Amino acid sequence: MRLILSEPIIDVQDLWFSYHGLPVLENVRLQVYQGDFLAVIGPNGGGKSTLVKLMLGLLEPDRGSIRVLGRSPRKAAPDVGYMPQDTGVNQSVPITVFQVVLMGRMRGGSGWRRFSLSDQKAAQAALERLGMYDFRKRPIGELSGGQRQRVLVARALVSDPKLLFLDEPTASVDTQGQTEFYEFLKDLNETVTIVVVSHDFMVLSSYIKSVACVNRQVHFHDRPEMTKDMMKMAYHCPVELIAHGLPHRVLDVHKDS
Repeated sequence: MRLILSEPIIDVQDLWFSYHGLPVLENVRLQVYQGDFLAVIGPNGGGKSTLVKLMLGLLEPDRGSIRVLGRSPRKAAPDVGYMPQDTGVNQSVPITVFQVVLMGRMRGGSGWRRFSLSDQKAAQAALERLGMYDFRKRPIGELSGGQRQRVLVARALVSDPKLLFLDEPTASVDTQGQTEFYEFLKDLNETVTIVVVSHDFMVLSSYIKSVACVNRQVHFHDRPEMTKDMMKMAYHCPVELIAHGLPHRVLDVHKDS
């Protein structure tokens, strides 16, 4: 178990949320500390993306509290980067890679402004960090799924955030691309706290530091592994998984009748 020396960077207490009266999250408690690399996993419809949107301030809880970097999610937004799940791009939109990344320097409510030299240098640095600067003049719609993903991560990083959220970041990337991407995140985690929503626990387990299993409620484990209780809570059935390259079957203990 890791020694905790600071206040949580994310603090969720007694959180409840519903869509049109249908419960999505119930009595959620979660604390994430600086330097963590948290994987948020669970079944489709279990509330993973909803929980992230609540922590980003894109949704408001029915009750309970959320503090991010010691502030409300909306007030913390300037120090938070976000790569949303849907990376689909309308290929008819005439916008370049460089322009997409520059959009990460805009702040909600501030209105349109001319981008400064500092903004442009930040966009260049972010693209270079992701190995995409040579594509800066390319229309975003002409890129492959993996290339678009890197550009969107660059946009999330261009404001130099302290905390980065990624929702299914490797959904459109092949296995080799996933490995390279998570190696990049592992290096980035030295300076940025990361929360990633993903189904790719097999790949993620080599890089993350903790796991939050979400299925209406949240079960947190401060190690990069799935516990039997987490599997039961999430999937309610025996599940085959692979950890450290070896297959494991998670089953209930059967007693003789």
